Amino acid sequence: MVEFVLLTHAGQPVSIEYQWLNREREHTPLLVFLHEGLGSVSMWRDYPQTLCDAAGCRGLVYSRPGYGRSTPRAPEARWQPDYLHIQSWQVLPALLDALGIEAPCWLFGHSDGGSMALLFAARFAERTAGIITLAPHIFVEEITVAGIAAAREAYLAGGLRQGLARHHADPDSPFWGWNHAWLNPAFRQWNLEADIVGIRCPVLAIQGEGDEYASMAQIDGIQRIVPHTQLLKLADCSHSPHRDQAAAVTEATLALLRSVGFAQL
Repeated sequence: MVEFVLLTHAGQPVSIEYQWLNREREHTPLLVFLHEGLGSVSMWRDYPQTLCDAAGCRGLVYSRPGYGRSTPRAPEARWQPDYLHIQSWQVLPALLDALGIEAPCWLFGHSDGGSMALLFAARFAERTAGIITLAPHIFVEEITVAGIAAAREAYLAGGLRQGLARHHADPDSPFWGWNHAWLNPAFRQWNLEADIVGIRCPVLAIQGEGDEYASMAQIDGIQRIVPHTQLLKLADCSHSPHRDQAAAVTEATLALLRSVGFAQL
């Protein structure tokens, strides 16, 4: 069941859409799912439930401000190059506090959410048990800019907007927030390499060999900065490994959890 909690974001009250998975397993570890740049609670489909069932744990899925059924972005608001830092260092901790989550949690992030998982783990080591990051970005590549520019054309043509309208109360809110931010010339300097130094928790970084938004330099770069990072590079896989290669992602995630003594496995 989807619920809502009220937070303060950018000085304004915002309603956050969230959903508990296996909430009755209150003494099990928690996986928090961080969605992609155009994602939401519903866009994860059934993968979070499938993974939590396989791991025997609880899950928390939520839509960031501007996404899903959470409070939309104001039409005049322009997200700046630090928007993922704000989501990772301000909004996510506030959400965990509002929901009474005190114990360290596991973060499972995709794309923008994968970058958020890294940022959160670096800043809040005491609140992070480990992270699984799928198709994350730690710097901007030409392939990324080209892919986002192509998404803009698809949205203006109407097909992409129609699809997003099934998952967002106001599809213009997430799309233009994300698209304008990444295509802003100032975003070319965006880089997380200095921000993720010192991550101590277990890290699994996953990327498809056919990723249309990034090269393997992204997860190779994570391993260079955080040497204990485990990498999984998937053939026949695009920007969404949990959709294209769900079984492989699940097995790699469970293997990581087993390796650190995850009690349920």
